[in-house]
Order: sequence, then C-alpha cells, then structure tokens
Amino acid sequence: MKTILTATAAALVLTAGSAFAADLPNRKMAPAAPIKAAPVYNWTGAYVGLHAGYGMGEFSKAAASRYKDPEGYVIGGQLGYNQQYSNNVVVGLEGDISASDVKGKASTTGTAGSKAEVEYVMTARGRLGYAFDRVLPFVTAGYAGAEQKVTGNGSSFRNGYVLGGGVEYAITNNVTAKVEGLYMDLGDKNTTNGKLGTDLSVVRAGVNYKF
Repeated sequence: MKTILTATAAALVLTAGSAFAADLPNRKMAPAAPIKAAPVYNWTGAYVGLHAGYGMGEFSKAAASRYKDPEGYVIGGQLGYNQQYSNNVVVGLEGDISASDVKGKASTTGTAGSKAEVEYVMTARGRLGYAFDRVLPFVTAGYAGAEQKVTGNGSSFRNGYVLGGGVEYAITNNVTAKVEGLYMDLGDKNTTNGKLGTDLSVVRAGVNYKF
C-alpha cells in the first residue's frame, strides 16, 4: 500500500511540476518588436495653394480726409518653396496675388459717390520659420504691389512693402493649412485732391498642396 501511495504522490508532483514549467515564459521566444517612432515631418518642397481673408486699413496724406477707412474681402492664390535644415529652421520664398474688394467710400468731406479702392494686391516675400514637427510658426517680409483706383483719377499701380507672420500646420504629408496676418504699406497715389497714401492690414487663411 505504501508503495502505491508513494508512486501516486510522485506522479502528482511530476505532473504539477510539468504544468508549472509550461506556464513559464519560453526563453526561446523572439523578443517583441520595438515600437517605431513616427517620422518627423519635413517641410522641404514646392507648394501651391489658395487663400481668403479680410483687409482693413487707413488712408493718409492730403486726400485722406475725403474717404472713409478702407475695408473688404480678399481672395487669391499663392505658390512657393520651403527648405528645412537639420536644426529645424525653415527658409522659404512665396508669391501671391489676391483679387480685392477693399475700398473706402466718400466721407462727409468727400464728393458723394466717390471712392478709393484696391482692385488687386500682390506680394513677393521671404519666409523664416522654426518647425515643431508638423507645426511651423513663421515671420515674413518683402515686396507688396497693388492696383488702386480713385474715382475721377483712374487706376494706377502702387509699390510698397509687406511685413507679417503666422502659423502653418501639416494636415497630411501633402496638405497644409495656415493662418497669417500681413501689414502692407502700398505707397502714395497722386490725385486731384493731393497725395493719397494707403496702408492695409490683412488677416487670411489658406491651404497648400506640397509636392
């Protein structure tokens, strides 16, 4: 009887030991593959896009009192190129042109029905930014030009400069969206009532397709 009990106990111990060993991790199993970090976005490349916004400004010089401050919508397109460097600095060039509804109607001292308006505006600018992966804050500056029409004085092209800044975000590897603010000094126009200077501030949003 003792022999039977001893044999049974030994069998139980061996069975339990085998089950416990089966539960232990297999030293021969391949280690789990490391999780790869998402690649950092690269802003280098050419792009083309569309924008729309709203402009407000003021007139200056001798003829300014004859018109209310100008305001209105702008809509247009842009193209450019960015180059990103290893320290996350992004340098770029951008050109754009916008159809404009920005105008100042006659003030109480002006001729009834007259107005001074910006028919279209264009810029050629350098851009400098610092990339935080898909987020790109930037500053910008360069040339600004505009076709300006004043009632009774016809249309003429104005030359000036532009300063501004904004932030751009890469939605996908090819599509980005931006918001920016631009200040434009569009120079002076000679009118029958003296010189008319025009300053314009534009806030606009845009989307780009990067190649």
